[in-house]
Amino acid sequence: MSPYDMVLTPTGLRFWGRKFPCTIGRGGLRVDKCEGDGATPVGTHIVTGLLYRPDRMAMPTPWAMAIGKDDLWSDASEDIFYNQMVNAPYAPSHERLFRSDPLYDLVLMTDWNWPVSKPGKGSAIFLHQYRRPGFPTEGCIAFRRDHMRWIAERAAPGTRLIVRDLA
Repeated sequence: MSPYDMVLTPTGLRFWGRKFPCTIGRGGLRVDKCEGDGATPVGTHIVTGLLYRPDRMAMPTPWAMAIGKDDLWSDASEDIFYNQMVNAPYAPSHERLFRSDPLYDLVLMTDWNWPVSKPGKGSAIFLHQYRRPGFPTEGCIAFRRDHMRWIAERAAPGTRLIVRDLA
């Protein structure tokens, strides 16, 4: 394990010699993650992308990709674009990336069930800002805004996110 790996521990996420308080999915940690269970998947995941809201912040890194009003993420298990970024209009089930709240102002994407998605195995496993301390996510790992910014500025494509079953 490298000090540049992100490692989820019982007390937070360890990265670059620091530990950040975070929240995980309302369904806890699961090795058998499935769509809609609210769980954070156990395993070694890879950071694949960084999204940000250019109307709310400056570009955090040169490899970050701006999101706009029409950017969505498909969570439609049986659709060909399942667990991929899509654009509106898009009729199948999806979530908006350009949200009215600040949760997705800055998003590190992972390779969970991507790029080849298996129907029903879960989608949109991201690292992003939390609503408030202790408030669970739908399966993502979430942080205080300034912590998320610090992490995003140091993470790079290929950074490993290690989520072990903490039970």
